[in-house]
Parts: sequence; C-alpha cells; structure tokens
Amino acid sequence: MNFALFTATRIYGGGENRKVSKPAVRIATAGVAIGLAVMIISVAVVLGFKHSIRNKVVGFGSHITVANFVTLQSSEQYPIQLSDSMMKALAHTPGVRHVQRFAYAQGVLKTNNDFLGVTLKGVDRDFDSTFIHECMAQGQIPKFGTEASTQQLLISKHIADKLKLTTGNRIFAYFLDGQHLRIRRFTIAGVYATNMKQFDEQMCFADITTVNKINGWKPDQYTGAEITVESTHALDMTAKNVLKKVKNRTDKYGETYSSATIFEQYPQIFSWLGLMDLNVWIILALMLAVAGVTMISGLLIIILERTQTIGLLKALGARNAQVRHIFLWFSVFIIGKGLVIGNLLGLGICLLQKYTGLVKLDPQTYYVSTVPVDVDWLIVVILNISTLLICIFVLIGPSYLVSRIHPARSMHYE
Repeated sequence: MNFALFTATRIYGGGENRKVSKPAVRIATAGVAIGLAVMIISVAVVLGFKHSIRNKVVGFGSHITVANFVTLQSSEQYPIQLSDSMMKALAHTPGVRHVQRFAYAQGVLKTNNDFLGVTLKGVDRDFDSTFIHECMAQGQIPKFGTEASTQQLLISKHIADKLKLTTGNRIFAYFLDGQHLRIRRFTIAGVYATNMKQFDEQMCFADITTVNKINGWKPDQYTGAEITVESTHALDMTAKNVLKKVKNRTDKYGETYSSATIFEQYPQIFSWLGLMDLNVWIILALMLAVAGVTMISGLLIIILERTQTIGLLKALGARNAQVRHIFLWFSVFIIGKGLVIGNLLGLGICLLQKYTGLVKLDPQTYYVSTVPVDVDWLIVVILNISTLLICIFVLIGPSYLVSRIHPARSMHYE
C-alpha cells in the first residue's frame, strides 16, 4: 500500500484520531456537505423551472411553427395554405415527431354582465391534447374536428372566473372582420388552468373549421402548422431541416412560407429563464468558495496540531512530498464524508419537494404553484467530482506548510 495513503488511513480511522482537532474536521466536513447540498438543490430547481415552463409554452404552441412570413414578423394574422402534401412533407422531416394545423381569431366573449377580449385558437382532430388534458380543471376537451365540436369552447380558469362561467354555460362571441361583425354562440365544454398568465388571460380553444369561417379564409388556409420535435437537444438541427422545406416557397395564393422556433417566438420568457442560469453560476462559485475555505482552515489546524508527528516522520526519513501527501489524503477522507452527507441532504430535499410539493409559490408570478425540481444524475456526478477536485486543488498550496516544519524543533513542540 502507498505509504502516504496508509499513514493517512491510520491517522483518520485509528486510535490516533482522538488527537486530531475534531471541531476543525467537523466544520470542514459540514462546509463541504452544505456547499454540495446547496449546489444540487440550486441546479435541480433551475432545471425544474426550465422544464416546467418550457413544457407549458410548448403545450400552448410547439417547438417550431411554420406560418406566413408576415405573420411571424408581426402580431397580425395572415393565412397560409397548408395542403395535405405540405403537411406530409413536414411530418417526414428528420427530427419531427408531430405536426398539426392551427388558426387564430381575435374576438370578444360577452355575458349579460361583462365582456372580455380573447384569442380563439382553432385546432383539428390531429391536435395533441396531452398537455391541456393534464391541466383540465372542469369538464372535458371537445372532440375537435367533428361536427359536435363546432360550437364547443374550451376556456381557461382565469376567463371562467372573470366572466363567471362554468361548464355547460352558453356564451356569445363577437368577431370583427373588416366592416363585418360575425357572431357565434358557444357552449363551454371544459375549463383548463396552466398558471401561465400570458396564455390563460386570453387563450380559448375551438374547432379549426369554425375559426376559419370566422376569419373568412379558404378551406385550405390556416394560420400555420405547429411542429413538435423528437428531441429538444436536436431542436436547432430539426429547425434547419424544416426551414429547408419551406424557405423561398410560396403557396398558390402568393403567400410566403417561413418558420420560427419557440425561442424566437417567446424570447422574453426564455430570457428570464436565462437569468436564472447566471444566478446558479454565482451560487456554485460561492458554495465552492465556502467549501474550499473551510477545508483550508481545517487542514491548517490539523497540520499545526500534528507538528510533532510531522517532525517524527521527517526524522525517520520521510520526504516533504510524502508528508504533504499524507495530509492531502487525510483531506480527501474529510471531503469524501462531506460529499456523502451533502448528497443525502441535497437529494433528500429535492425528492421531498418533488413528491410532496412542500414549498409553495405564487403561480401568477412564477407560473407554477410549487417549486419544481428536476434531478439530473449526470450533473450530480459532475458536481461531486468538481467539488472533490477543486477542494484538493486549493489545498495543495497550504499543504506546503509541512516543509517549514523542522524535525529538531518540532519534536519538542507543544
């Protein structure tokens, strides 16, 4: 066995351990444990926020949108032709998982006592309702694309509360098309709640045929097509593949196709999430600094307390490098124990929050009702290895203190 490792093991785990400053060891261990736990929790919370909010934005829209070039550059709705051949071409693009048509119409919902401006999103039978199904608060999702769904409406809880509506209620909707006023009467089929204020305040779902008629468009004209990708890690590549399919193409009405990713359509939301990354980096730096400083303090105390042992080892022929390695191995044992405790503490808190939702949030501000956590095991492993290596690295300098200890004088050190 390596001499330095063997000696460090005996000092750390043997009877000699009683001579080591226990408070210094405990403080150093606690510093590493708390630092790692805070880093794990911080990263898990940020990943949870990112995944939760991104999934909600994608649930309302898609990873990639194909639409009229003018529509993507402005807030106005200009139709684009989406024939079956175009939809099939988009569906067979590498990286694409699902494609669905959609259409928007701006209108006003009115009751006897109140009214509210809304955006009507028309969807067809190919609508992926997985996300909305998870957010249903009342009623059910209409079977879009059928005759029965043409006069049914799916609204948010925010709209339902404001207009005092519930499932089964009937309501008039008014749409202004140039100089013409179009009126439709809908039945509330269901109510959803996503806590995404930007969408909940105005988004309603209706049958795409109804929305097309409200807009006065041709049967093959729509606002666009929403594309969900197979892997978000390959989103940029898939977006390039989609753009190649539609770039510089025009439909039979002379409108130009274009495409945009979710990050290009909602930059303000993802910019906010990007700021959270900066906060995490600051927290990681602070926690590593705390762990490093406590380890340096602990090592210096331990070296000073073991002055006689260092002198004896040197008198017996041990070189400075060997003595330094002894205390570095001793530090590794302390760091290792701190890592174990930190993992148990950090992962335990994350799992507790994930399965109990103990810590609540204001959904109107944070888009979620509880603190979301998402544990990435690869990142946890990287945090452990990084903490171990950085702590050892910062201890190399202080370990040179052993070279200043003279054997003759240290043998009488008290």
